[in-house]
Amino acid sequence: MTTDGAGAAASRPGPGPAGTPGVDAHGPEATSVRLWLVRHGETEWARDGRHTGRTDVPLTDRGRQQATALRERLAGERFVAIRCSPLSRARETLELALPGATPGLDDDLMERDYGAAEGRTTAELRVEEPGWTSWTTETAGAETIDEVGARTDRAIARAVAAGRHAAERDPCSPHETPGGAVLVVAHGHLLRILAARWLEQPAGFGAQLVLGTASLSILGSERGRPALVRWNS
Repeated sequence: MTTDGAGAAASRPGPGPAGTPGVDAHGPEATSVRLWLVRHGETEWARDGRHTGRTDVPLTDRGRQQATALRERLAGERFVAIRCSPLSRARETLELALPGATPGLDDDLMERDYGAAEGRTTAELRVEEPGWTSWTTETAGAETIDEVGARTDRAIARAVAAGRHAAERDPCSPHETPGGAVLVVAHGHLLRILAARWLEQPAGFGAQLVLGTASLSILGSERGRPALVRWNS
C-alpha cells in the first residue's frame, strides 16, 4: 500500500520497470524524466553500521548538518515532482534540504525490512554465520532482494508518472517528450536496488552501487537507454 493511494504499476515487456527510458524510448510513453536520488542524512545506526530497516531512527546532529548542506546543491533545480519515504529520517532530510517542499509519500520507498538482522551489524551476524551478507543470505523475517526490487519498480513507475503529469501541464517544459526532474528521498539499500532496476539489472546488482549518507545521484538516459548520470556525489 502507498500513502498517496497510487496503484501498482502495470506490467510491460522488457527487463526494466515501467516508465524507464529503456523500453519504447520513442513510443507514446517516451519520457525525459530524470530521478534525482537523495539518501537520508546520518543516523546513529547508519554511523555504527547497523542494519536500519523499518525502525524509525532519527537523524544525528551531523545528519541534520548533512541534510542542510544539500540545500545549496538542490536549489538550482526546478523539480516537477517530489517523492519521499514516509520514515522520519527521510522526511526530515527533505525538510532540511528543501524547506517548504510538499512530497508525495510512498510506502514503496521505505527501506528494506531486514527481519532478524534489524539493528545488527554485519560483523555481529558473521560471528553466527560466517560469510553472512544482506544481499545473498536468507534471513528470518526479512524481505528478499527481489521483493524490494518489485517495490522499487512500482516506485519508479509512480515517480515517472508524477514527473510526466507535471511536465505535461507545464507550458515552459524544455523537453520534447514529457518529463523533468523528480526528486526521490529515501534509503541506502532501497535506492541502490532502485538504481539497479532503472538500469534494467537484477535487484541484486545494487550490491555493487555504494551509496553514502546525504549523497546525491541522478538517473537519466543516454541515446534512449537508461543511464547513471551521477552517482554517490
